[in-house]
Amino acid sequence: MGAVMTVLIAIGGVIIGWITIEIACKPCLEKGCDAIDHNLDPDYDLDDQDNNIRAPLNPNLDPDSNQSEDPDSTAPPLIKSV
Repeated sequence: MGAVMTVLIAIGGVIIGWITIEIACKPCLEKGCDAIDHNLDPDYDLDDQDNNIRAPLNPNLDPDSNQSEDPDSTAPPLIKSV
């Protein structure tokens, strides 16, 4: 009878430990499962992503800025001195 009780307590401890690890590491485990699912997806092709490669490195976000397309322009530079 003591051996059965010991086995039941050990199994209960393992189950509680497993649940604790699942709860504590849930975000990491979800990211890992998503990555595995993503890698095993036969329809996924890395080349199909739209990376917008031809976008300018330094786009002019403010059309009213002092920048000019003319390199001979007399507009002051946009660099601020400290």
